[in-house]
Amino acid sequence: MELKWVVAAIKILLVVLCIWLVALFIKWLYSLDWTFESASRRAGRHGEEIAGEIIRRVLKEGDYLLTNVEITHDGRQAEMDCIVVNRFGVFIFEVKNYSGQLVGDEGDYEWQKIKITASGNVYEKQVKNPIRQLKRQVYLLAQYLKFNQIKVWVEGYVILLNQNSPVESECIIFSLLDIDRAVHTEGKNHLLPKEIEQIITLLQRDVGQS
Repeated sequence: MELKWVVAAIKILLVVLCIWLVALFIKWLYSLDWTFESASRRAGRHGEEIAGEIIRRVLKEGDYLLTNVEITHDGRQAEMDCIVVNRFGVFIFEVKNYSGQLVGDEGDYEWQKIKITASGNVYEKQVKNPIRQLKRQVYLLAQYLKFNQIKVWVEGYVILLNQNSPVESECIIFSLLDIDRAVHTEGKNHLLPKEIEQIITLLQRDVGQS
């Protein structure tokens, strides 16, 4: 009789141990961000990597490229895909890897994305207007730099990797030549090396604390 109780107790302990090990394994999997990354986030991250490589092709001596920059100013947060800093100024590049046909106007809060599959099925989805996102980023970054005693004119551009912009806008980048012209044209800024270093150091911090 006692042997049966011992065997039963051992079985219960084994079951509890297995459950505990499974729970630990699941917790470990969730700790890996890429494990359960959504398809849209994965596509966006891939797009940012592609855009970073594209931008690097036009960089010259004295140009600095920062990626995945996050700042917080006045309780508002902004995440920027790519930022180029050089003597001509500070340039934000918002990258989108939207597939399908985009429909919308420059001032719309959202655009409509229409995708037709090979079998003829039509899928529609609302996506954020990247131009509006960009303008918000430009404003917040300019204010953030100003708060930190850096006065510089911030410019911004959108890179649509699939060349499917529904509007014509000076904010939309279409080619390497456009990127080169944007970041290497004399404008409102003429930053000194010390100012460039100050900006880069500030933007490389984890999160702004202004």
